[in-house]
Amino acid sequence: MKSISRITGKFFYTLLFLVPTSVFSEASDYNMRVGVTEVSKEIFDLHMLIMWICVWIGVVVFGIMFWSLWKYRKSSGAIAAKFDDHFWVEIAWTVAATVILVGMAIPSTSVMIKAYDDTEGDVNIMVTGYQWKWQYKYLEDGVSFFSNLATSQEEINNALPKGEFYLSEVDEPLVIPINKRIRFLITGNDVIHSWWVPDFAVKQDAVPGFINTAWTIVPKPGIYRGACTELCGLGHAFMPVVVRAVEQEEYEAWIIEKIVLAEAEKLLTEKVWTKAELIERGQGVYLKNCVACHQANGQGLPPVFPSLEGSQIVMRDKARNIEILMEGVQGAAMQAFSKQLSEVDIASVITYTRDSWSNGKNGDGEIVVPKDIVDYKNRAKL
Repeated sequence: MKSISRITGKFFYTLLFLVPTSVFSEASDYNMRVGVTEVSKEIFDLHMLIMWICVWIGVVVFGIMFWSLWKYRKSSGAIAAKFDDHFWVEIAWTVAATVILVGMAIPSTSVMIKAYDDTEGDVNIMVTGYQWKWQYKYLEDGVSFFSNLATSQEEINNALPKGEFYLSEVDEPLVIPINKRIRFLITGNDVIHSWWVPDFAVKQDAVPGFINTAWTIVPKPGIYRGACTELCGLGHAFMPVVVRAVEQEEYEAWIIEKIVLAEAEKLLTEKVWTKAELIERGQGVYLKNCVACHQANGQGLPPVFPSLEGSQIVMRDKARNIEILMEGVQGAAMQAFSKQLSEVDIASVITYTRDSWSNGKNGDGEIVVPKDIVDYKNRAKL
């Protein structure tokens, strides 16, 4: 029996050393994700190496401990030795611990140097965290847009079944070309956020007033999802990260399309808008940017997020309404939207809130047009 037990033990120990770590890990939902980039795979291999080192330290230490407890148990007549120290044993475990730590430090340092390489990229993107969305600005091309949660309020409020990508879908994903070095410059606009894409092994805090950098080279097209991983307020769970990696030709076509759309957006400020057009557009803007705080019914979450329904400012003070949207409220949760939304979007969302709920029949009925926002910007030099 003893020989069978010994052979079985040796067999399993050999398996642990000979079978690649990926066999134990990739099929498991309990391990970290391998990722798709070279750096993410190196980090995963490092993780597995250190994990198995720790496992074997545990096996050896606890093995010796339990063997000693059994071998020198009182019932077998063992008598405890009386000594204070053992010079060579202490030297041995000090040397062994040093060798193990150095053995872990060398590959760890190599991976970390590569992961935090700050060399300029082929594409450089400024990533800015807002409550509760991300802004992406392509520094070479001048393209800039906000990425908002696309999951509907009905799903969030359990009025509809939750979709496959519940709280992990956005209206506009970040688009990057494959096989190009992408450098991210990450910061925050209001509070600390954290931009995380596990498939890239990228996770950096977005701190107001500071710029942290990260980079990646994605080898294959696909959609990669992440999230904000720094508790940043009420809507923390509502600011997912979605990255779409595409071929170079598709990326270039997308950049051109975004530039054309931006130029077309500027021309919309000169359009003569009807009230119905403004309300229709304003509803979409409200659902993307305002509903998390002020709620779908406009009643907010007082006292932090005041009600828009029945608000005298919303219903009857158009000038103050514009000022609040443009510059925010100092010392309150209301942030400035002058650099987040276009003139058309600001005008339309103000018109929408002035006409919605009970405000339409109780207010002054005035609308706000894009020219009002342009004039305000010129006066305030925003």
